[in-house]
Amino acid sequence: MTVWDALTGQEEVARTLVTAAAAAALVGGPEGALAAARAGMTHSWLFTGPAGAGRADAARAFAAALSCVRAGESPDAVAPGCGECVGCHTVLTDTAADLRTVRAEGLSLGVQDVRALVRDAASAPTSGRYRILLIEEADRLTDSAANALLKALEEPADRSVFLLCAPSVDDVMPTIRSRCRVVALRLPTVADLVETLRRDGVDEPTAQVAARAAQGHVGRARLLATDERTRAHRAQVLALPGRLGRVADCLAAAGDLVAAANADAAAANAERDEAEAEALRTALGVGATSSGGTGRARRAAKAAPKARTMMVRGAAGALKDLEKSQKSRGRRTVLDSLDRALLDLAGLYRDVLAQQVGATVDPVNPDAAREIAQLAGRATPERTLRRLEAVLATRDALAANPGLVAQLTVESLALELR
Repeated sequence: MTVWDALTGQEEVARTLVTAAAAAALVGGPEGALAAARAGMTHSWLFTGPAGAGRADAARAFAAALSCVRAGESPDAVAPGCGECVGCHTVLTDTAADLRTVRAEGLSLGVQDVRALVRDAASAPTSGRYRILLIEEADRLTDSAANALLKALEEPADRSVFLLCAPSVDDVMPTIRSRCRVVALRLPTVADLVETLRRDGVDEPTAQVAARAAQGHVGRARLLATDERTRAHRAQVLALPGRLGRVADCLAAAGDLVAAANADAAAANAERDEAEAEALRTALGVGATSSGGTGRARRAAKAAPKARTMMVRGAAGALKDLEKSQKSRGRRTVLDSLDRALLDLAGLYRDVLAQQVGATVDPVNPDAAREIAQLAGRATPERTLRRLEAVLATRDALAANPGLVAQLTVESLALELR
């Protein structure tokens, strides 16, 4: 099983990356560098595509191929990205010494993370051919972070490779994208997703429903096929239109949707937040008592009250910064959960509209045929279209302005959908 097997429905992309990685494996002098350049190998890449297309998976597979120790061993060596050697394995598990991965865990990616990345890029690789710098969400770079990255792309180190991921080229600064080779991924088809799920051991009926409901998102398809909580959350979303009667009912339905998103965020982050806070407190010595320990330790603590006070003040600032970062990560988790819910809701209204106008298209939600028929019989196509547009507008608004109050925004949507 090679690293390219993780790319669902991206055969053309895989061929492009294999060609570039194979040329890069031969770099050893001026002729090798020229051959690599002719094959399209460059120091900076931009992977684009809709959510769920597998941008980060493609970038990581390419990083593994560039680190593959079996590639280029001999004229008849395997293609880069064997998936079995130590180079591939360490990249796929994010433990490679020459790979640095940066993820925007909060609402944005700040300049400090990018400066650390740039410093790493200036260092020579320790074991592989390249030092690889992977930014999974380059569209979340702040302006100062983008400018710091631009300087590294303008004057790249000889053996460094930057891999950036973003939904589209328009989400990245023009000066950055102009220095990158763009690799455009497409959304996988239903057949692609079904094949992947079947390969994972999912039965055919479940794979069909999950593949359609995921609307091209590989990770979402896997969760719908295997995770009961994800399926229950989707069922709650699909039942929402049937609850929108009185104003009080709309507010209650919206509250349940936001509460479910908050519960998702708590489940995803609570344990990690506490572990991070405890590790920081331990590192800073916060919480240690002055009465414990040896007599020497007590005398040292008593003799240096000013140093102890400065340490506590510094610890308070560090803990406050950590809390701010964790709140940002939690907010993003809530917004991601709401985005998935709104996408499910948009798919439902799309199915309703298709049934109303007699369109011969496959449904997104084949398991919700009864709900779709009921909604189709209670509204006109024009009204359904307005509802669909309202869902999509809310989704765009939350994505463009993460500072919106989620509760009020979803309540406003629920009232529009009555």
